[in-house]
Amino acid sequence: MAQTVGDFFWRRLYDWGVRRVYGYPGDGINGLLGALDRFDGKIEFIQARHEEMAAFMAAAHAKFTGELGVCIATSGPGASHLITGLYDARLDHMPVLAIAGQQARTAVGSHYQQELDLVSMFKDVAGAFVQQAMVPGQVRHLVDRAVRIAVSERRVTALILPNDLQDMPYEDPPRKHGSVFSGVGYRVPKIVPYDEDLRSAADVLNAGKKVAILVGAGALHATDEVIAVADKLQAGAAKALLGKAALPDELPWVTGSIGLLGTKPSYDLMMECDTLLMIGSGFPYSEFLPKEGQARGVQIDIKPDMLSIRYPMDVNLTGDSVETLRALLPLLEQKTDRSWRDEIERNVAAWWKTLESRAMHSADPVNPQRVTWELSPRLPDRAIITSDSGSCANWYARDLKMRRGMMGSLSGGLASMGAAVPYAIAAKFAHPDRPVIALVGDGAMQMNNMAELITVAKYWRNWADPRWVVCVFNNEDLNQVTWEQRVQQGDPKFEASQQIPDVPYHRFAELIGLRGIYVDDPERMGPAWDEALSSDRPVVLEVKTDPNVPPLPPHITVAQAKAFMSTLLKGDPDQGSVLVDTAKEVLSGIIPGRKI
Repeated sequence: MAQTVGDFFWRRLYDWGVRRVYGYPGDGINGLLGALDRFDGKIEFIQARHEEMAAFMAAAHAKFTGELGVCIATSGPGASHLITGLYDARLDHMPVLAIAGQQARTAVGSHYQQELDLVSMFKDVAGAFVQQAMVPGQVRHLVDRAVRIAVSERRVTALILPNDLQDMPYEDPPRKHGSVFSGVGYRVPKIVPYDEDLRSAADVLNAGKKVAILVGAGALHATDEVIAVADKLQAGAAKALLGKAALPDELPWVTGSIGLLGTKPSYDLMMECDTLLMIGSGFPYSEFLPKEGQARGVQIDIKPDMLSIRYPMDVNLTGDSVETLRALLPLLEQKTDRSWRDEIERNVAAWWKTLESRAMHSADPVNPQRVTWELSPRLPDRAIITSDSGSCANWYARDLKMRRGMMGSLSGGLASMGAAVPYAIAAKFAHPDRPVIALVGDGAMQMNNMAELITVAKYWRNWADPRWVVCVFNNEDLNQVTWEQRVQQGDPKFEASQQIPDVPYHRFAELIGLRGIYVDDPERMGPAWDEALSSDRPVVLEVKTDPNVPPLPPHITVAQAKAFMSTLLKGDPDQGSVLVDTAKEVLSGIIPGRKI
């Protein structure tokens, strides 16, 4: 049989190192799927339950491996379903290639069934490179450019292949005017700033008496280098959510997460520093960074367009975080005054006691903070943790102590609901020997994550280590938005929009051959985690949590306090328990360690 365009397409992706693709079938890609079947398993096809989930999996694959993530969908609705997951990759700077089918070339432009203008549709999310193939000789350079641009620029790219083209005999481009001959191969270059710029950065950092460091996803591979720089500068370090695994939380000067989901020590660090070193982070909320003019700043980022857009920096360094910090380190002077760092360490130690006190106070029935607090010391070595957006992300951000060798992520820039379970599935395919835990709210489970448990049921026996746990915070409330309504808008909980049905998630797991565990007693929380993490098959751990435990921000503004009081004056449907639980949270910060 002659090599088809589809056959060539997969061989070319294989030459680029692609070994796995996430997707869902449809007649718009039948030619590609037939060719993939003929490729004898050299590229693994993972069948998601929905194309959006396949795109999330591709984004997570890129996050947890550093490789190109690939997803595929049919024409029309299949292609449009990819968009949300692709935006997740786009906003978190992940290299992902989206492959979509299209109607036959003779039908394009005829208002044909399932015909969409896919080039226009993908143009924003895959603006770095989106093209539709029209002849066999074009496919070679389209694949090469799409992959090279995605991995070199850490962007989303998209290729659209009409269904009639996929089964055509493949032909190399003819050697004549108008043809393009491309090749395979890309290696990430060593990118380091000029010596002059490094010296300018060192001058700023050496002059600082109270240096604060903020790390993001761009520092995930620079743990040793960040620690060495922090020790020289006697600095404290806060972590943006995507950089949670960049520094171990056992280090006494690591203040934890920053922002609305962050910690008080991180807030204090930023409000009191005189110098800011930002490494690989696009943390967006300026109110949690030093006031303009308060601190001098140095920023390191591989992407120049991310420099000095969050805080006006004195020195901007374009470069890889590891290589740049290694070059910077010899230029830094060893600070001997420990007063700033001692203050940070005292704040951090007190904060962990506050978090423990908050996690252990009573709730109706289970305090959601206790879910993650009990998990933290039980996390297996090399665990991978994913979190969904919503109130569960607060407890992921604050209560979990990351150790060396662990990984963790969530939908950062997009902050989309529904990413935790597909992220956890992709993490397990990328690292089948590592335990994986997903933290998910009941809203996201109902939205789209329950269906992906079927994907787990289909594939889990192929995993070397069966430990895969999704923990569902079942509070029958779209909780993060409920608290935003109360604190930001000054409105009571709007039950018509916020209350969601009570679903027995653990029983659904059992129906499809997984294990289900249900917890409505806080004293059962620790043993339930032990049981889940020792299971011989994937587990859905459902916890009946109290929706009225407030995810307090690290700093409460006057405006927030007024809005909250306005909520109570208007009459909230859960007003009594809201008041009680909020009082417990506030008091535990004043008298940490006391059971309330």
